[in-house]
Amino acid sequence: MLEDRLPYLIVAPAIFILLLVGLFPLIYSLIVSFQRITMTDNDTSFVGLLNYAELFRDARLWASLGHTAIITVIALPLELLIGFLMAQLFIDRLPGRQLFVALLVLPTVISPIVAGATWRLMFDVRFGPIGQILSFLAGEPVRILWTVNPAYVYPAIIICEVWQWSPFMFLLLLAALSNVDQSQLEAAEIDGASYLRVLRAIILPSIAPVIAVACLIRGLDLVRIFDIIWALTEGGPGSMTETISLYTYVQGFSQFEISYTAAISFLVIALLTVITTLVLKRMELAR
Repeated sequence: MLEDRLPYLIVAPAIFILLLVGLFPLIYSLIVSFQRITMTDNDTSFVGLLNYAELFRDARLWASLGHTAIITVIALPLELLIGFLMAQLFIDRLPGRQLFVALLVLPTVISPIVAGATWRLMFDVRFGPIGQILSFLAGEPVRILWTVNPAYVYPAIIICEVWQWSPFMFLLLLAALSNVDQSQLEAAEIDGASYLRVLRAIILPSIAPVIAVACLIRGLDLVRIFDIIWALTEGGPGSMTETISLYTYVQGFSQFEISYTAAISFLVIALLTVITTLVLKRMELAR
């Protein structure tokens, strides 16, 4: 009897620690979201759904969700497209292929806050190389306030985000393309099928599960984007680029609206849970 229970006894401490670390903060935050704890008031009495009702009246909250959606909708397809094109380029055994692949994935291993700070320096209107290159190409001084001008602040964020995470898509899609059935590709080439026909009929169906998983992972990352925007714009100008993660940070660590911040967190958890469930169901139906 003891031998049958031994495997469970061995893993029980690890499971307990994981539940303690992961589940306790979640439950505690849920309890706090039904209280009224602020910087000046430590009221731990039950206030019901008061904090959740305020969510629907908070225009800045829904604006931050809109900003997050804009960045996600633009950056995710660009990362997927660039990653796929890079993978197509390196699918063949080119000289120095391993070296170039290693160099291309370097942005992914950089901390996002460091990447954002680096791009902020590159976008600097006085000393940044991007302005100097544009001035050289234009033949006259080009002074673009990338992180201040509302017309350029989103392109600056998208450029930085796509630069850092397109290599992630590249690695996943390169591995997927390497496993495509070569006999089907050779048969299609013998039959004289065009590249677009091969892409639509053979390549994309073969790598569709990898594309779906890659988009799901990157989509969730983009929804909680914080570091790059904080380093580039700090949510500015004004609150124009304030994402839901930045707004939650401001509420929790600047204004110390602890209970309201917990309610925001559970709103985000609920939205992500619904989106993830729908995507997984769609993937299952597609399979």
